Amino acid sequence: MSSSNCGASSSRAARARRFVLAAAGREQGGNAGEQLALPKSEIVKEPRSSLREVASSSSSRIKAERSTYLFAAVASTVGITTLAAASVYYRFVWQMQVGEVPVLEMFGTFSLAFGAAVGMEFWARWAHKALWHASLWDMHESHHRPREGPFELNDVFAIVNAVPAIALLAYGFFNKGLFPGLCFGAGLGITVFGMAYMFVHDGLVHRRFPVGPIANVPYFQKVAAAHKLHHADLFQGVPYGLFLGPKELEEVGGSEELERVMNLRKKAQT
Repeated sequence: MSSSNCGASSSRAARARRFVLAAAGREQGGNAGEQLALPKSEIVKEPRSSLREVASSSSSRIKAERSTYLFAAVASTVGITTLAAASVYYRFVWQMQVGEVPVLEMFGTFSLAFGAAVGMEFWARWAHKALWHASLWDMHESHHRPREGPFELNDVFAIVNAVPAIALLAYGFFNKGLFPGLCFGAGLGITVFGMAYMFVHDGLVHRRFPVGPIANVPYFQKVAAAHKLHHADLFQGVPYGLFLGPKELEEVGGSEELERVMNLRKKAQT
């Protein structure tokens, strides 16, 4: 390996370390991450009582923001899950009461649900790079800056994605036939992906609310580390997707950096 390549690798490692440690500091209360950006002389000059007050205030603010977002996340998840389950149940019960079991339609519905959920990962990857980091950067930039309050302008994209899902579900629910069944499945798949994205991206990666045992799933921990590298911008923004982020990094030679970030996150959390 040439000296220039070694230098680039060392530079990326240093940037990744600074980014991960700063992010970990912000996630644990804000104060640690803020101190990393301050000159040492300025930190020393601050009275200890003042630093404690700032840390306490920052910690209280973050807890309040997480509680607000947690309520919104739980309420929306319970509401959407209940509505989706009831819709699936009543749609097919309603059809089976009319005549024979619509096997083809049911197969199409669940196939499209799976296909749409997987396809949304690739749509999100394309939209993230071609739209959010391009013409829609003014909105998406709020996600790459320290958040002020429980919500950010970038959250609008979640609402935008919900519109076609609701439309497809409504059309598929109130109409009979194979095509409406396919539309219903597509809407269901988009909904499932959206909920999974919220818990992994907003909850696990950015700590906007606690996710419980999800945080202990090894692959999701890898996904979280990969997304941190997107925010560190070490590989020209890659990965732009979420659930297949580790695979994207592998394709651009970022697997070693991903392992390094995972180790740094583990150390920062202990």
